Amino acid sequence: MREIYTDKTRSQRQTKVNWPSGVFLIVFHLGSVAALFFWSWPAVITGAILYWIGGSLGIGMGYHRLMTHRGYAVPKIVEYFLIFCGALALQGGPIQWATTHRIHHAHTDRDGDPHTPRDGRWWSHIGWVLARTPQLLDKTQLQRYAPDLMNQRFYRWLNRFYYAPLIMLGMGLLTFGSWRVMLWGIFLRVTLGLHSTWLVNSATHLWGTRRFKTKDDSTNNWWVALLSFGEGWHNNHHAHPSAARHGLAWYEIDVNWWGIRTLQTLRLAKAIKLASVTDSTAP
Repeated sequence: MREIYTDKTRSQRQTKVNWPSGVFLIVFHLGSVAALFFWSWPAVITGAILYWIGGSLGIGMGYHRLMTHRGYAVPKIVEYFLIFCGALALQGGPIQWATTHRIHHAHTDRDGDPHTPRDGRWWSHIGWVLARTPQLLDKTQLQRYAPDLMNQRFYRWLNRFYYAPLIMLGMGLLTFGSWRVMLWGIFLRVTLGLHSTWLVNSATHLWGTRRFKTKDDSTNNWWVALLSFGEGWHNNHHAHPSAARHGLAWYEIDVNWWGIRTLQTLRLAKAIKLASVTDSTAP
């Protein structure tokens, strides 16, 4: 449930509540709690697999490193598959997601950053999702920050109906699995995925180590990296935004990079951009 903000102060952003997002989050959190009381091994395994599909293939490899930053290139059919997987994470439409993230990079930890912890830790994690402004989904913002996506029919369609893939998946899990499988594969999995992404917005700008002397507060946070398949190496990312690999050291586990390397091995990924560590400074 991503949203777009222009250069407004936090007090102005919080004057109105985005009730649809609020109701959605309440329902999914309640469903997540219920899932913990009604589990089965098929449900747990399904939830784990879908967590990887939505979080790694979809958000990390698709929405973030491919679509938003163009850190590598793949055939259109592969690109659209990865973006479709991203829609299963229910983090908003792809154009909306990319625009928000590109605004974040353009104004990191300054006025205009949609979710900087400098406006408050709660705000950076979830508060910004619950706020509504008159500029929400402003098409001029979408066209300014994501013209490459606005020009593609697939992205425009999915940006409007991003919830459709998850509804179809939920119906399939309920029909061919069980309501336990549906609770774990939809409600619990989506909720955990949302929080793991939000932790990149909040925790990695609060706690961790810094390899690069960036002008923002970004850090490398190992436990966020584990939850988000490698997105927690956030200082590395802000130093080299277009790099497809975020985990630069051998101990920096980056599952999303492993996925990109697999595509490269299969000759499906090319034009891979990598970071240089020569300008780094030890934490």
